[in-house]
Amino acid sequence: MTVQPSRVGESPGLRASHADRDQVVEVLSGAAGDGRLTAEELDERVEAALTARTLGELAVLTADLPVVPVGGPAVEVKDVVRIEQEGASTRRGDGWVVPRRMEIRSSWGEVTLDLDRAVITHDTLHVDLDMRAGALKLVTRPGIVVDTDALVASYAEVKTARAVDTGAPEVLRVRVTGEISWGKVVVRSARRGFGRRA
Repeated sequence: MTVQPSRVGESPGLRASHADRDQVVEVLSGAAGDGRLTAEELDERVEAALTARTLGELAVLTADLPVVPVGGPAVEVKDVVRIEQEGASTRRGDGWVVPRRMEIRSSWGEVTLDLDRAVITHDTLHVDLDMRAGALKLVTRPGIVVDTDALVASYAEVKTARAVDTGAPEVLRVRVTGEISWGKVVVRSARRGFGRRA
């Protein structure tokens, strides 16, 4: 499983260190070993990593690869994660491991899935939703696409952020299916800046 430097992507304008470059080379080598990069792509990206000046330049080289934080323990990726609640709120925040599928059953509650700093190891997340009088909130970042076309909404609001082409490669597609009534689904980008993201 590949890893990605925790600093890359935080402050793109910051100057990269030797350690930052070495970590990206490790990511690229692991990706090539997994069959995600060809030998030619590996050579090109390693050369670019070794000459990168900023963290932003390094981030581009690993943006289309699965993200696993450096130095952390091995993570367990589940095929299915179930959330069942009534009158409660659930939040998946920094560092949570995105499964292949989520089954959400919620009444009079709220579920927040923060994908901005999640550990992403697959290219697709299927969300099977059965929600009554509640809210599903998805926090995204460039490279994450949310598809709600197959979601059935009854007396509910589905609000997605306007698509902006950032040039980032797609790293995760979230397909939301199922049904929501008397509630809302909100998809928004993570807030950047000096304050903590909501």
